[in-house]
Amino acid sequence: MNLKNFIRSIPDYPKKGILFRDITTLIKDENAFAETINQILDRSKKFNFTKIAAIESRGFVFASAVSYLLKKPFIMLRKKNKLPAEVHSIDFKLEYGTATIEVHKDSIGSKDSVLIIDDLIATGGTAEAAAKLVEISKGKVAAFIFVINLFDLGGSDSLIKNNYKVENLINFPGH
Repeated sequence: MNLKNFIRSIPDYPKKGILFRDITTLIKDENAFAETINQILDRSKKFNFTKIAAIESRGFVFASAVSYLLKKPFIMLRKKNKLPAEVHSIDFKLEYGTATIEVHKDSIGSKDSVLIIDDLIATGGTAEAAAKLVEISKGKVAAFIFVINLFDLGGSDSLIKNNYKVENLINFPGH
């Protein structure tokens, strides 16, 4: 099954000049969604990890299913002021703005190796912030798995240059 066929492209969303790659058309098809989860599971076998983290919010869709199937704890990396207990915070740049993500301070410890799953990587700012959250929590990043890599925006390559392991299921141009 070619998962690329299940991704809808929407021009000029959320602002002019952005070509948005929409996963809702993938997850609404039960076979495509199952195949996506199976591909993530297959690629995750390459890595040794104790926990799975995902970036809000579309990453939660994939990571929670993988977490359930692998019986590994699931850690949510959330937007600012969405977590109720004490947090670590990281500010970062997006291709169209700035943002902050946070993790509960008690979610990740020094013995944890974390697989980070997200729906898409573009410039890599969010992914790098996620890695920093794991690291300031004293954990180690085992790897990243992205459903979509916007290869011409360089995020995946940047992570690899910074010695992170990266797997991408689908490659699309970002423009």
